[in-house]
Amino acid sequence: MGVALLAATTVTVLSQETNAVDRIDLATALRLAGANNLDVRIARERLNEARANQQSATWQFFPWLTPGFAYRGHDNAVQNVEGKVIDVNRDSYQLGPAFVAQVDVGDAIYKRLSARQLSKAAEHAVEAQRQTAFVVAATGYFDLARAQAAVSVTREATRLAEDYSSQVAQAVGAGLAFKGDELRARTQLERNRFALRQAQEQQRLAAARLAQTLRLDPAVELTAREEELTPLSLVATNTALGVFVSQALRTRPEFRQSAALVDAAKKSADGSRYGPLIPTVGAQAFVGGLAGGNATTHRGLSESEDYQVTLGWRIGPGGLFDRGRTRAADARLNTARLSGDKLHDDIVREVVEAHSRAQSAGERLTTVQRGLAAAEEAFQLARGRKEFGVGVVLETIQAEQELTRLRQDFFNTVSEFNQAQYQLLRAAGGLGNDTELSAKPSGHIP
Repeated sequence: MGVALLAATTVTVLSQETNAVDRIDLATALRLAGANNLDVRIARERLNEARANQQSATWQFFPWLTPGFAYRGHDNAVQNVEGKVIDVNRDSYQLGPAFVAQVDVGDAIYKRLSARQLSKAAEHAVEAQRQTAFVVAATGYFDLARAQAAVSVTREATRLAEDYSSQVAQAVGAGLAFKGDELRARTQLERNRFALRQAQEQQRLAAARLAQTLRLDPAVELTAREEELTPLSLVATNTALGVFVSQALRTRPEFRQSAALVDAAKKSADGSRYGPLIPTVGAQAFVGGLAGGNATTHRGLSESEDYQVTLGWRIGPGGLFDRGRTRAADARLNTARLSGDKLHDDIVREVVEAHSRAQSAGERLTTVQRGLAAAEEAFQLARGRKEFGVGVVLETIQAEQELTRLRQDFFNTVSEFNQAQYQLLRAAGGLGNDTELSAKPSGHIP
């Protein structure tokens, strides 16, 4: 696939411009998303848990040590080996360590294999969550940049409206213009001021949402670098859809996670079926001292060793002929496989949708650029006619409205185009560990 990322810009830490405003660039936002995102951190903790479970599964093969002290005593009646009941008074105690091992070998082997696959699945889950966090951060950043651009556009429109309203008011005062024209110009000015206040509100909300995503202080208003709201070149959107789908099925970490989960379920199913055929091994050894006696004789602490080895099979629950356990394991395996099929369909759909959005946004961006150029020329012509004394107030106001609307459309479409590229890159599995996190402006529309 023709996925080519340009070199990332140099990342700088957030630089405070005022007491309440911090500037942030795209590369910094993406790096903060990878470091601070709570979902990524949760996924990492789940990975730590999976690795610990794998380690615990390995330790099942090793014996455990039980150092301690044991005391035994008996008084009065007891039956001897001949069947006679006699009175006995005796006591004994042991002191030393005992080595004990009780290993269901088959169960332990397959549990360890399953735990290893679950650990691999958790690793892929971390990578999948990391890539999702990058896309969420990029989307939030471009939303902020778009809201910021809307403020600049409406502020410029308000300045032009103030200018024009003042000129029309002077013309009315000189008897050269109609009073209704002045009211039209003033109405447009107030409408622009209203739109400016709305745009400023949306910018503040977008900044708060991005701060939450990056886990920064929401009380500090973030501002984006204005020069970064330009079309980026992250993917070649004219590449055939099948290429993106093939890469997604090959590289998406969710697929690797699903494959590991299926493998873990298969190991568990094999363990339920074949594990009971392998005997359970038990071993016990005591090395220490034994002391004791009766009412007439007593012996002090002396060396004592006991050894025991057992070999057996379990028949019934948890062992041979436990069909319920086998059926449950098979059902879990089938569930994992069906979940993998569902994931396949979901990811193909994601790629198709992301590809369509990216292509549509690129084509709309080309269209809006042409419209913006025409609107700028129309506005200049309308202003020029006024300068020659034949200006039409309504025409000038409409030209200014159209110019403002197309400027807004341009920045909205640029934001959507950049967001769509990150979404397509994520859907196609192009946000790997070796992928640059941000790209320089392309200077053209792919």
